[in-house]
Amino acid sequence: MSQTQPPALQLERISRRFGSHAVLSDITLSVPPGRITCLLGESGCGKSTLLRLIAGIDRPDGGTIDLGGRRIVGPGRFTEPEARRIGFMFQDYALFPHLSVEENLAFGLQKLSRDAQRACTAEIAQRIGITHLLGRYPHSLSGGEQQRTALARALAPQPEILLMDEPFSNLDQGLRERVRRETLEILRQLGTTAILVTHDPQEALAVGDLIVLMRQGRIEQVGTPFDIYDRPHSSYAAEFMGPCNRLAGIWHQGQIETPIGRFATDLCLPDGTAALACIRPQALSIAPDGGGISARIVSKTFLGESEQIEISVHPLFEPLRMHSHERIPMAVGDKVGLLLNGAQIHVFEQSQAE
Repeated sequence: MSQTQPPALQLERISRRFGSHAVLSDITLSVPPGRITCLLGESGCGKSTLLRLIAGIDRPDGGTIDLGGRRIVGPGRFTEPEARRIGFMFQDYALFPHLSVEENLAFGLQKLSRDAQRACTAEIAQRIGITHLLGRYPHSLSGGEQQRTALARALAPQPEILLMDEPFSNLDQGLRERVRRETLEILRQLGTTAILVTHDPQEALAVGDLIVLMRQGRIEQVGTPFDIYDRPHSSYAAEFMGPCNRLAGIWHQGQIETPIGRFATDLCLPDGTAALACIRPQALSIAPDGGGISARIVSKTFLGESEQIEISVHPLFEPLRMHSHERIPMAVGDKVGLLLNGAQIHVFEQSQAE
């Protein structure tokens, strides 16, 4: 985003309380135009509440919201949802069952003439690839067809921003991946600014140009998928984005000393500081020549494209988990040599690790 180009959406110190419970606290966020931003977090972290505040379905208790450089929420200012030019695609799609697909698409175009409505619905149906569905009703559509219809209806009024609340969660795994891929292609072709809510880190990594990881009503970290996965700011972020082996250690002369070895990172801590190493399962591998750290295989789980292996290493109480895309010929109970790839080891100060 250039310095002269304003963000598509700017949130400043947004807060929301329900009774004594702070659902959102001090949320400040810039959403880049023409990109897909993912709000990621576990259930109850506030991501769907934040989406409703942006849409105008709910009002914040404090803070401001600017859309395309104009203030829509702030002290003495609240722009009604219908005047915001924000599209909203609900988790259950919320298609009107008594209206045809064409009538659903035209629902947000009531201010246009009948001819203009028909032209708009025909254009968006052609772009989304649902022209053949225009005369049908929601009950006769498959899950993927309902999802595409809901997407077309949200895009028909040409919103400045499209909000999507868990839009693929109602689809089974195979269909979910295909529909998600098709949806992303459409949004990128149209240059749509979109904010998508998900609880699935793998979906966020696959979808988002920008990921906003939320935790207990606050933003834990903001970054690109590579930033947030490869350079997590906290042990929470590291473990939320993917499984980790946790090893306690002591920081000494630029390295963390653990029971199974010393690892260098770019972290800077005083010598003697208690630290925590989060080691990705893919950072572990079996030494082909039996070298490395002495270990023993305690379990193997075949996952199709990969194998999950648990390895016991003295003096650790808990086995280490590793993932391998290669077939490991050793059996449960066999002794092996374990190697570690330091690039997938994240170190944090123990007092800040939760």
